[in-house]
Amino acid sequence: MPDNTKNKQILAEVEKRKHQAQSAETAEERSELVIFTLGDDFYAFYGHHVKEILPYEKITLVPGCPDSIIGIINVRGDIESVINLHKMLGIPETRMSRKTRIMIAADKEIRSGILADSVEDVLSVPVSSVKPPMSTLDKSVKEFAVGGETLYNGKYVTLLDIGKIFAKFRI
Repeated sequence: MPDNTKNKQILAEVEKRKHQAQSAETAEERSELVIFTLGDDFYAFYGHHVKEILPYEKITLVPGCPDSIIGIINVRGDIESVINLHKMLGIPETRMSRKTRIMIAADKEIRSGILADSVEDVLSVPVSSVKPPMSTLDKSVKEFAVGGETLYNGKYVTLLDIGKIFAKFRI
């Protein structure tokens, strides 16, 4: 009989620890990320910055715009500029495909479309899963990084700061 009591104590302790671990996971702060690709690399924006994800549509060129702004689109009567992150980050441009998307993003008083080769996922991740960026991260990308990377399907995802991207266009 003493073994049975000990087993019950061990099982009770295991259940207690399991419950504590679940409570800790539930209590941990989480962030929503919109994961997208540019070339062969994965990037993300915080979900609260991305207002809408649109399929690629014809972009009207506007003479005199910076190289990073490829033109404008009409979104239900609102005219939105479209930023080409490939140029800003020094990433070779890819051909438009049926996976190409335009993310409408906003930060403070600025709103714009962001061209992405594809939008892969929208997911909630623990804040603790975002680690400092690797030292090998390209300097042009590091300039716009929020300060972290996370893993998605075994690949590194660099978290970009939409505010820093938009700041490039403030006068």
